[in-house]
Amino acid sequence: MPAYFSNTVYFGAVGDRVKAFAIGNAQLATSPTSKTGNSFPFPGATPSISANGTSDAILWAVENGSQAVLHAYDASDLTKELYDSNQASGGRDQFGGGNKFITPTVANGKVYVGTSNGVGVFGLLK
Repeated sequence: MPAYFSNTVYFGAVGDRVKAFAIGNAQLATSPTSKTGNSFPFPGATPSISANGTSDAILWAVENGSQAVLHAYDASDLTKELYDSNQASGGRDQFGGGNKFITPTVANGKVYVGTSNGVGVFGLLK
């Protein structure tokens, strides 16, 4: 499933990078305007977008695996990874095994990610 934000559609196909395609003249561009540095194994990624109105958009995508990984990218330039749940020391942000249909859900300033046996909740540390 794709995500949409600001005349851009984001796709994360199986074994591929998440790619951004601009929309112009009611058509989807044939070449991506941006793509992530890493690819996403089966079943690919279903991206979500969070933003402050029409600015500061973040694309969220989960890498499925025995240890799922939540990735955050600058939605205007997917080569800029802002965060991934494996980067904190001591495994602080790791949240469990993935499942086939993981879709990050954004609500109330947090990102929720379902796993095979629970829900990971991500937000600012206080």
